[in-house]
Amino acid sequence: MIELDGVPELVDPVMVAAFEGWNDAGDAASTAVAHLDSEWKGEVFAALDAEDYYDFQVNRPTVWLDGGVRKITWPTTRLSVVRVGGDKPRDLVLVRGIEPSMRWRSFCNELLGFAHELGVELVVILGALLGDTPHTRPVPVSGVTSDPDLARTMDLEETKYEGPTGIVGILQEACTHAGVPAVSLWAAVPHYVSQPPNPKATLALLNRLEDLIDMRIPLGELPEDARAWQVGVDQLAAEDSEVAEYVQTLEEARDTAELPEASGEAIAREFERYLRRRDGGGPAAPPGSHATESGDAAPFLRDTPGGRTRPPKPQRPETTDDDAGLAEGPADSPEGSEGPEGPEGPEGPKD
Repeated sequence: MIELDGVPELVDPVMVAAFEGWNDAGDAASTAVAHLDSEWKGEVFAALDAEDYYDFQVNRPTVWLDGGVRKITWPTTRLSVVRVGGDKPRDLVLVRGIEPSMRWRSFCNELLGFAHELGVELVVILGALLGDTPHTRPVPVSGVTSDPDLARTMDLEETKYEGPTGIVGILQEACTHAGVPAVSLWAAVPHYVSQPPNPKATLALLNRLEDLIDMRIPLGELPEDARAWQVGVDQLAAEDSEVAEYVQTLEEARDTAELPEASGEAIAREFERYLRRRDGGGPAAPPGSHATESGDAAPFLRDTPGGRTRPPKPQRPETTDDDAGLAEGPADSPEGSEGPEGPEGPEGPKD
């Protein structure tokens, strides 16, 4: 039974969800929702019963001390609400948790029950996959949906993916069958530097979410973290000629494929983001400058972030993933370098 006595009536609510595990390369998606919760000081109003959905030998509880008293935190999925003011106020329902170990249909039905009771108008599920993308270029973010009408009105891809899926794909289909508009946003994380965190991918997801729901999102220290992350990977790659050569190969392939994107819609999107941030007083890159994922025009800093581990060597372009078996996903993820949904990426082909 869902009880929402402590939740105020929401204004045009959007549910934004992310789950640790198979669909969260570099922890990019779960970190994005955590950022929203932190910046807007979300208030938790519900948590799913961990006994119903998690195998505690896979996702173990943690023990901690609170004033000398031992307490246990159980792995689960929590829902919080954030109230966003401004010219066009809109509330967000944030869903942050771990991909469940069992009873996925019941898990999705429970989340849909909350969405129905709260009057949620749109569900946006964030995900991240490992891909053949260079860390030196903007992070590709794909927006997909199962609803052809939604794909047309929101300029998204209609998913044609077939193959193994994770909780992101299952929840999106559950929303579609329940008549709730749902969209998935997927960031591609370089498979040769897959260790979390990846603030650049998190930033890319938030920028795309901002465009999708037409709401300015405070970025905090993420732009600075993304710049430092790229500088760190630049320096590590420069130490290994094979890695540097492979990155150059990916850059050339990416630049050739995206040459038409140098004008038209891509420039229009960046200009709109610039205007939004200028009007809101946030940092932005002037039109025509070299924009980072945050929209900043400042050059990357040249200090090395401490404590960063060396990325695994990438596979050579002429080898296969099965032969190489190189890049690993997050600690609890079986992704491999093909990404969580197979070689074509999640719910559709990769960019």
